[in-house]
Amino acid sequence: MSRQDGGTPAAPEPHDGAAGAAPGTRRGRPRSEGVERAVFDAVVGLLDEGVPLAELSIERIARTAGVGKATIYRRWTGKEELFVDLLRSMEPPDPVLPGTSVRGDLVVLLESMRERGVAKRTSSLLHNAFAQMQLYPRLWEVYHHTAIEPRRRLTLDAVRRGMEQGEIRDDLDVEFVNDLLTGPLLLRSVIRPGASLEPGLAERVVDTVMEGLRPRD
Repeated sequence: MSRQDGGTPAAPEPHDGAAGAAPGTRRGRPRSEGVERAVFDAVVGLLDEGVPLAELSIERIARTAGVGKATIYRRWTGKEELFVDLLRSMEPPDPVLPGTSVRGDLVVLLESMRERGVAKRTSSLLHNAFAQMQLYPRLWEVYHHTAIEPRRRLTLDAVRRGMEQGEIRDDLDVEFVNDLLTGPLLLRSVIRPGASLEPGLAERVVDTVMEGLRPRD
């Protein structure tokens, strides 16, 4: 197992062809679902066997999946993008906002966060993968850029609509309001992993926060 001088596992290195590529940028021919599934199954199998991320080379993944390395590189720029796609395929889908009210959109967004938190708790593979991934800044950066940031923008946009439509005070900082809404879900999902993520939590958080954010008379 490759290690840095301080004993920390070395971060997975991207394929040479990925140098300078924007995080999450895809290239090459359209993906075959059969090939993608075989590659994903290979990565899952290796992780289930206890293979650390640092030892998941493209060559080993290709051999396990029964495909050529070139086949993988035509679909992903390197291990970071491949692994992020795998994680996203295992998470609940991105939410579709009803658009009928700001409250309704915020409830849907926070419910999606709650479901992802539950998924990470109930899947030992997801729990292990996320724990390892945070050891590798580049991998975490790609995941944040392609998975977390787009969802965060959806919440910020919903808060802005609430301010424009008079449902939320417009003298407040948008980022601050976003933190008030998402904080309880993040706290229970990450910092207090034993805390309840029961159904209905999203509605309770949105209603409680918005009660204090309504425009003053």
